[in-house]
Amino acid sequence: MTRELLSWYKKHKRELPWRNTSDPYKIWVSEIILQQTQIKTGINYYLKFIKSFPNIESLSKATDLEILNMWKGLGYYNRALNMLKSAKIIMTQNMGVFPSKYSELIKLKGVGPYTAAAISSICREEKKAVVDGNVYRVLSRVYNISEAINSVQGKKVFQHLADKLIPSKKPGIYNQAIMDFGSTHCTKHQPKCHDCVLKKRCIS
Repeated sequence: MTRELLSWYKKHKRELPWRNTSDPYKIWVSEIILQQTQIKTGINYYLKFIKSFPNIESLSKATDLEILNMWKGLGYYNRALNMLKSAKIIMTQNMGVFPSKYSELIKLKGVGPYTAAAISSICREEKKAVVDGNVYRVLSRVYNISEAINSVQGKKVFQHLADKLIPSKKPGIYNQAIMDFGSTHCTKHQPKCHDCVLKKRCIS
């Protein structure tokens, strides 16, 4: 399954502005924006944000009002304020070096297991599997898993499976592949089952 997903991704991956960098700061910005935002909306906000605050130092010097104005229209404004707080902490406690290790990223305000896994796998090649809505959907269908994704047992089941599937080589590419596959191919409504690289092994 892992090999087939990587092969699919090589042909069908979306060209997104944050995929042209391994800078953990820029990946962090994209992940925070996309937490509650669709990609097509998030792209413009990402480009605008990076243009105004190209690095952690410039972000740390911003005011609450500047950040909130930049965030206008995205909602969930705590995301933006948490980013500003994290930027100031990184400048004072980490000499302005944005962390890329999972164990350090998970300590930042507004960063949970998914975001920390995404950044560390993409920027540092840490073998940390992401589990978001797209990953839940792909795995639940391929393996016909009935546990509820919002239950304690369900979260354990899906995370365990995701951890088993992620390869040691290029885990960041794999994480992006399975998320893209769920977002554009194994979609919530009308999935493209007739033209699916996983249809021979998909139990559902």
